[in-house]
Amino acid sequence: MKRHYPDAPVVSVGVLVVHRGRILLAQRGHEPAEGLWTFPGGVVELGETLEEAAAREVSEECGVRVRVGKPLTTVDRIFRDEEGRVEYHYVIVEMLAEFLGGEPKPASDIRQVGWFSADEMADVPMTPGTRAIARQVFNEADALDPRFETGYNGDTKGR
Repeated sequence: MKRHYPDAPVVSVGVLVVHRGRILLAQRGHEPAEGLWTFPGGVVELGETLEEAAAREVSEECGVRVRVGKPLTTVDRIFRDEEGRVEYHYVIVEMLAEFLGGEPKPASDIRQVGWFSADEMADVPMTPGTRAIARQVFNEADALDPRFETGYNGDTKGR
């Protein structure tokens, strides 16, 4: 599947891993949006469910294990070149996930990874839309329970 100047949109996942009042963020190491912080994630592979892709990508990019919940929202990320041609086009399904374990460490395609509270995210340069989605999760912490069949407690009050 061609990502640079694609023939069709590329289906991807972004994963909001919430743990002890913080959300896991990854600093992108490549274009598009190199150097900006966002939710870990990546392209859904052929034959893979959204949940499987989300768990795999977080493990590959950040070295942590998660239990993936239901989708939160969908985001269109379209990057055009100077001539107006579509250089990148991602349809990203943002998934909520429960942290199960592991120590976050960056993979080769990201520069850094870390846990951020709502306050700590204030001055972090992020991809468009990331801050608003994270804020929504922090603001709706009490409403997160139904997104998991596993009893996730939505603990984000420690910020």
